Amino acid sequence: MDGELVVSDRVRIPASELRERFSHSSGPGGQGVNTADSRVELTFDVAGSPSLPEPLRQRALARLARRLVDGQLTLAVAEHRSQLANRRAARERLAQLLREAIAPPQPPRRATRPTRGSQERRLAGKKRRSEIKRGRGRPQD
Repeated sequence: MDGELVVSDRVRIPASELRERFSHSSGPGGQGVNTADSRVELTFDVAGSPSLPEPLRQRALARLARRLVDGQLTLAVAEHRSQLANRRAARERLAQLLREAIAPPQPPRRATRPTRGSQERRLAGKKRRSEIKRGRGRPQD
């Protein structure tokens, strides 16, 4: 658990930059429910991390802006009964979030025009639908 977090082939975050806190988890647990600190809060300082190259840091800060508090990203995981499983889940979720945040933007869409055939099919469909609806009216005397 103390190894580094692999986000991508270029980005690896050492365990020393991650902060974990443990607390009681709600939900199942049997006799150990009141004693086991299985809930994990994983915190990573996106703004101050030396592991993120500057362009990637700026991209991550922009994309994660709504989730950050003072430049820090915090995840709480309590889906498993064991602390170890929750720690693994939190690290995997953090890696996935960072992967998506530092991904390069998609190229802009190239504008295209509808083909003549697709326009004709569309208009024919509208005409058919119009006839169906016109047939629903009151019969003319």
